[in-house]
Amino acid sequence: MGCSFSGLNALSDTVNGGADVWINNNRFRVVKQLGEGGSAYIFAVKEILSDSASSAFASNLNSSTHLSDDGTYAMKKVLIQKDEQLELVKEEIRVSSLFDHPNLLPLLDHAIISVKPTQEKSWTNEAYLLFPAHLEGTLLDSAKTLKAKKEFYSTSDVLQIFRQLCAGLKHMHSLDPPYAHNDVKPGNVLITRRKGQPPLAILMDFGSARPARKQIRSRQEALQLQEWASEHCSAPFRAPELWDCPSHADIDERTDVWSLGCTLFAIMYGVSPFEYALEETDGNLQSAIVNAQFKWPAGPKPAFPDALHQFVSWMLQPQAAVRPHVDDILIHVDKLIAKFSQ
Repeated sequence: MGCSFSGLNALSDTVNGGADVWINNNRFRVVKQLGEGGSAYIFAVKEILSDSASSAFASNLNSSTHLSDDGTYAMKKVLIQKDEQLELVKEEIRVSSLFDHPNLLPLLDHAIISVKPTQEKSWTNEAYLLFPAHLEGTLLDSAKTLKAKKEFYSTSDVLQIFRQLCAGLKHMHSLDPPYAHNDVKPGNVLITRRKGQPPLAILMDFGSARPARKQIRSRQEALQLQEWASEHCSAPFRAPELWDCPSHADIDERTDVWSLGCTLFAIMYGVSPFEYALEETDGNLQSAIVNAQFKWPAGPKPAFPDALHQFVSWMLQPQAAVRPHVDDILIHVDKLIAKFSQ
């Protein structure tokens, strides 16, 4: 269900025409396409205001802080061809409604409509999901910009961004039952610059989120988990137990902690700790991850403190049973913030 903000030009008729979209009783005009992935497309849309529609939309929101000052929002449109796709969208909507935290992207409204297939359109349903707009892009976009300039985040900003991700995940991990995001990575972290403050970080895309704890008691169950993970968890950020699952294992929310460690590395250096394996002639990504073999790339001058490197290594332990929980990580990141933030 993930989408990259790649600016591709599918659905150009909708975009170029400035078409209007109704999500329940609220009307939005498509402004531009922001990205696409699979059968899903992301648009910037602007609310067409009328007194009744505006008040109805506002009253349905849990918090007025999610209301846009200028009526601009992000809209995800999913073209649904199969019942399986429809169930996945419904599950994403259900799971998104479980969360309420400033560092998790809220689902503001949604609608699923039936459409009649034609020669040009093979889908039978369209889903519309409305979110707050964060148009500055993701951590992945930021990494590309910084790399082009040969710049890095400061140690203070690295820690503040990372702490916000931990806070959002703690909310997910604290539910009953705990939920894992399952696809924590820079491309799923929206970043907004703020004057005089650290950047705002918001974790998005809950299409892969599921109850975190799973008992594996057979080889078949292990293989099923690995197959699911290969479809839903991005390879360079996927925990070792999702690559090579034992036939008897207890999986829990610490799969996200591994991904957090990879993402902290990426906030610092702009890449995942294991992507080097994709560039080497005889490199093997799975082997590098399962054995936690990573390399520290060239960084800023002066270098990031050793304590930050040790912090990453603490999370990147291949044995999940000795990996820390997000509560432990938050305690430690607060100590590091107190030590290194100016």
